[in-house]
Amino acid sequence: MSKQGSAEQPDKRKQLDNFVTPRSKYQGKFTPQNLAFNANLQEFAQRVSLICGLETGGKVSSAEAYKDIKKLWKNLKASKKNLIKEKEKPDD
Repeated sequence: MSKQGSAEQPDKRKQLDNFVTPRSKYQGKFTPQNLAFNANLQEFAQRVSLICGLETGGKVSSAEAYKDIKKLWKNLKASKKNLIKEKEKPDD
């Protein structure tokens, strides 16, 4: 393998990673907690998309996909609870 081929490999890997798991810049109010939650939310969305693709392609069962997504959802909810402190709602 040529040296040029070796140099192209990390770039191709980075391109593939960016294609498979695209990331968007955070546009909301900046706090470290908001940024961390946004990263967790993007990861959740990417994993759900992957699981849906595997289920659609017949690689995992519907029950297994549901179980995996439910686990991811619980993790995301815990992340929100730990990172985002909601203000108390005023009584209506």
